[in-house]
Amino acid sequence: MAGRITFTIIKPGAVQNEHIGPILSKITDAGFHIAGIKMVQLSRNEARQFYCIHEEKSFFEELIEFMVSGPIVVAILEKHNAVEDFRKLIGNTDPQKADSGTIRNMFAKSVQANAVHGSDSDENARKESEYFFSGFEKFFVDEKNCVQGAMN
Repeated sequence: MAGRITFTIIKPGAVQNEHIGPILSKITDAGFHIAGIKMVQLSRNEARQFYCIHEEKSFFEELIEFMVSGPIVVAILEKHNAVEDFRKLIGNTDPQKADSGTIRNMFAKSVQANAVHGSDSDENARKESEYFFSGFEKFFVDEKNCVQGAMN
């Protein structure tokens, strides 16, 4: 069964180019509820921990340098079928291959500076959300529009 949450990062290039508002508008216009959001500056150690799955890849050091080059915006997004729907909304990692109207097509500069990160599975959405947010910092709305959070 598809999960109700996904996780995103608006990356340093998109933040520096003041694309936060337009990106968040596209996200909410697509029917996502923002369950948690904040701006942070990653340390090298934090970036290395978050992207450790790529540690053996040739682009790892360049990725870390990029991700610590400026502030990022992290958010937990909620919607039925969240991961799959968000992956469609953001488009291909390569902005040249991303469908017209997707976030990466509109705001990315390159494969690395591709504007946003989006979780690739329900399990990773949970792990990535928990990396950046405590239970107190996020909330979810159920079908009756009742807040469901860490205190429930």
